[in-house]
Amino acid sequence: MSLLPPETSEPSSAHPLPFREALATWLKVGLLSFGGPAGQIAVMHRLLVEEKRWVREERFLAALNYCMLLPGPEAQQLATYLGWLLHGLAGGLAAGVLFVLPGALVMLALAALYASFSGVGVVAAIFWGIKPAVLAIVVEALLRIGRRALGTPVKWGLAALAFVALFFFGVRFPWVIAAAGLAGALAAVLGLPGFAPGGGRAAPGAAEEAAPVASWVEERAAKLQVGWRSTLATVFVWAALWWLPVLALLALLGRGNVFVESALFFALAAMVTFGGAYAVLAYVAQRVVSGYGWLSAGEMLDGLGLAETTPGPLILVLQFVGFLAAYHRPGGLPPLLAGTLGALLTLWVTFLPSFLWIFAGAPHLDRVQRRPALAGALAAITAAVVGVVMNLTLWLALQVLFPRGGHPGPASLPPLPMLPGLDGAAALLAGAALVATLRFRVGMGWLLAGAGLAGILWQRLSS
Repeated sequence: MSLLPPETSEPSSAHPLPFREALATWLKVGLLSFGGPAGQIAVMHRLLVEEKRWVREERFLAALNYCMLLPGPEAQQLATYLGWLLHGLAGGLAAGVLFVLPGALVMLALAALYASFSGVGVVAAIFWGIKPAVLAIVVEALLRIGRRALGTPVKWGLAALAFVALFFFGVRFPWVIAAAGLAGALAAVLGLPGFAPGGGRAAPGAAEEAAPVASWVEERAAKLQVGWRSTLATVFVWAALWWLPVLALLALLGRGNVFVESALFFALAAMVTFGGAYAVLAYVAQRVVSGYGWLSAGEMLDGLGLAETTPGPLILVLQFVGFLAAYHRPGGLPPLLAGTLGALLTLWVTFLPSFLWIFAGAPHLDRVQRRPALAGALAAITAAVVGVVMNLTLWLALQVLFPRGGHPGPASLPPLPMLPGLDGAAALLAGAALVATLRFRVGMGWLLAGAGLAGILWQRLSS
C-alpha cells in the first residue's frame, strides 16, 4: 500500500530540478532554521521563492495558510508540503526530516548536558540569565503575531476572548480553537470584512513565468487528481505508523509508566495543538509542570531557552521535556539511556503526524481553500492564537519575575504578586532584553548569549 495517494497524471515536461539539489537545499533550511516559526518561514521564503524561484509567491502563501490551520509545527509542515510538491513522497519526507534532524540532535545533546550538569553554578547562572531573555523573545513574538493577525475589531475581540477563556476560566485549548473556527466560518458566510477568501490566485509576473521549476510545479498541481478512497488509505497507513509504537508500549508496560504516559500525552497533544509552536507551548507547558509534575517551571523555561538557541522547530522543547521526564523516572534503566529513549519517543509521536496531515491533505489543498467557510475559520483561528500567546506570555512573566509565587495554572488566579516578591535583577535583565530586541533588533543568538553572560556576572557580583 502506498504511503501517498497515487497521482493520475504528471506534467508532460521532464522534471527540471534534480533531487540531489533539492536535498542539499532542505539540509540548508534545517541548519539555518533559527528564530522560531517566523524566522523559519522567512528562510524558506527567501530560498525557495526569492532566490531559487522553485515556488510562486501565491502558492507559498496558500500552503502557509493551510499549515497554520493544522495541529503541530506549521513551519515543518510547510517544508514537508513544499518538498512533496517538488518531488512527491521522497521530497516530502526529505524536507520534513531534514527540517527537524539537525535541531533534534543538538537538543538531545543539550538535554543530556543539562540533566547532568545543571546543578553546577556557572550552568545555573547561564540559565538564570537566559530566562528573562526568553520572556523578551516571547513578548516580541506576541507583538509580531498580533500586528499580522489582528486587522479588524472583531479579530481583536476574538483574541481577547481567547485569552480570557484560557487564563481566567481554564477553558481547554481545543475548545477555544473550535469556537474561534466556528465563529470565523459564520463570519465568512455573513460576509464580514477580513473573513472572506482572498479570491483567486494572482497572475504570475514575468520573472515567475521564466522560472521553469515553479512553472512545472503549477502544471503538476493543476493536473493532480486524487480520490478520497486513496486519501483514506494514506490516513490509515500513517496513523498506524504513528500509534502502533504507543499502543505496543501500553500493552507491554501498562498505565503509570513514564514512557507510556508521555507517549500518550504527546500523541494526543499532536492532535489538538493548533496554531503553531507558541500554541503548543501554551497547551503543554502548564500541563507537564502543574498536571504531571514531570519537571519544574524553571526547567520548562530552561528547555524553552535551549529550543530558542537551536535550529529547527521551537517545539523541540517537547523533546527536552520527554528527556527529563524519563531521566527523573528511569524505571531501572540508566538515567541517560532512559532520557534518550524518552526524547526519541517524544520526537516520534510529535512530528510523525505532520506527515499524515500533509500527505493526506496536500492533494486537496487547491479545492479546499476556495471554500469561504474554511477561509473564515482560518482567519478566526489565527486571531485566537494571539490570545493564546498572550496567555503563555503572562504565565512565563509570572514564573520569571516572581519565582517564589508564580502562576500555578491558567484557571487558578493567585493573589496579585507583591513587590517584595519581585526578582529585581531578572526584571532589569528582561527590560534590557526587550529594549535590545524591540529597539535595536539584536539577533536572537546574540541576545541569548549576552543574557547568559549577564547571568554569570550577576552570580559573581551577588556571591
